[in-house]
Amino acid sequence: MRRTIMNLARAKVLKFEDLDSSKCKWVKTQKIFYEDPEGKQRDWECAARRTRVPGQDIDGVGILAILKKETGPEVLLQKQFRPPVDGICIEIPAGLLDPNETVETCAERELLEETGYVGKAFSVTPVMFNDPGFCNTNMKLVHVSVDLNDEKNKNPQPQLEDNEFIETFSVPLKTFPETMRELAAQGFKLDARVQNIADGYELARTFPVA
Repeated sequence: MRRTIMNLARAKVLKFEDLDSSKCKWVKTQKIFYEDPEGKQRDWECAARRTRVPGQDIDGVGILAILKKETGPEVLLQKQFRPPVDGICIEIPAGLLDPNETVETCAERELLEETGYVGKAFSVTPVMFNDPGFCNTNMKLVHVSVDLNDEKNKNPQPQLEDNEFIETFSVPLKTFPETMRELAAQGFKLDARVQNIADGYELARTFPVA
């Protein structure tokens, strides 16, 4: 579906209410009974997705897409209103794994659907857990290269679903940490994966490795 995002700032939360886990479509809450390192029995509350493909060890992928420009590499990002935090988040493209789909194929498919760009996956991280004290959701981060000289990338058109409202933009890698601080100061919510990339780059600049 092709459309132009007019004004993400119009989105807002109307109310919050408790929800019975049995009535949830995408997630569920669980109580875990476990034994701690000293042999004492304890319990823990957590959330889990209902969407993981049987036989897979991950829920989906995050996509670190690099636009190859003459002025230097740029990181492809998104702005998206997220109801749980009642605000517009700065995120990397991401998506859930489909049945019989490789991690690389998933990343390239989701990138095309969410941003319109055709990319090539070239590196995959180990499994990453988003918030292991709260939920079992996990992912692999896939590095994807986007060739802007490719005719398919001259006029990228996202293929968004009816409930997706995503605005795509890019940030030069050389100023990535500074830009994230500016966006946070403007009131945007930073996805941890995005800020971790910024921190990693800033750390590499502070402590360069020969």
